[in-house]
Amino acid sequence: MALPKTVDWQGDALTGRMVIIEQTKLPHKLELLELTELDPTIEAIARLAVRGAPALGVAGAYGAVLALRTGQGNAGLDRLANARPTAVNLGWAVDRVSRAAEGDPERALIEAKAIHADDVRTCRAIGEHGAALIEEGFGVLTHCNAGALATGGMGTALAPMYVAHEQGRKFRVFADETRPLLQGARLTSFELSENGVDVTVIADSMSPVVMREGKLNLVITGADRVARNGDAANKIGTYGVALHARTHGLPFYIAAPKSTFDANLESGAGIPIEERNPDELRLLGDSQTAPPGVKVYNPAFDVTPAELIAGYITEDGILNSDELADWLK
Repeated sequence: MALPKTVDWQGDALTGRMVIIEQTKLPHKLELLELTELDPTIEAIARLAVRGAPALGVAGAYGAVLALRTGQGNAGLDRLANARPTAVNLGWAVDRVSRAAEGDPERALIEAKAIHADDVRTCRAIGEHGAALIEEGFGVLTHCNAGALATGGMGTALAPMYVAHEQGRKFRVFADETRPLLQGARLTSFELSENGVDVTVIADSMSPVVMREGKLNLVITGADRVARNGDAANKIGTYGVALHARTHGLPFYIAAPKSTFDANLESGAGIPIEERNPDELRLLGDSQTAPPGVKVYNPAFDVTPAELIAGYITEDGILNSDELADWLK
């Protein structure tokens, strides 16, 4: 099945529209959502209709076109840039489009399309560099979704898997379900299976058992923001996966483009962590899974320290934490 683009723009700057895959409906329904106004765009970003750091960058870039053409200026751009605080790509893309456009929606669209094209090329480069890590017969674990549904291209963490699959290697992917919103079960398994990649869904708590059983050879996840020292924020649960990987002697890699690295942050201690609606934990769909009034702590991300990360799969190659500072200059 050839999936439509996760984020796209149709038409010109003044009358066109952003079109996204409505990811909250997957895997039950493949639905496209058309956005022509800023407020629905911000709402779609906030409720995860579009998500994943690179995809948020592309959506933010096109959203900036909507903000400028409706005369909402800097105030609208600020609201858009802060719709999801942890993913650095969103604010980065809005700022880049704003500076290039100087208030002109047509110039904004040119820059937004350049950001989108860059992401397509970057994802492919990440895939080419990372595919060498995946050998014949390997088992690979990933957490959350960092594939085509999270980017403007073929993905970050899943890109090496797609390229290795293209190259004819046989391997098996294990996808953590990724509570509480099940991005691994709903999205990663959906897109991998649709593209012919062997994928098995496991509960988040199962990964150390799968590691101990010898079914895994490495772990690759994405990231929403990486500090200058290499500390990486990704979907909640990633830190635990990295700890288990260290215990079982498995290399843990982060796959992310340069735009996800925040050279202004010295360490992960400065990464803002979004805390989301408590009902994401109290409910599973329409089913109550906890008492309605019970207290809930629901951070959307955690930070994996650089010492647990074997390397960073980027468009410029696989780097270690000691190489990041010079690369980010």
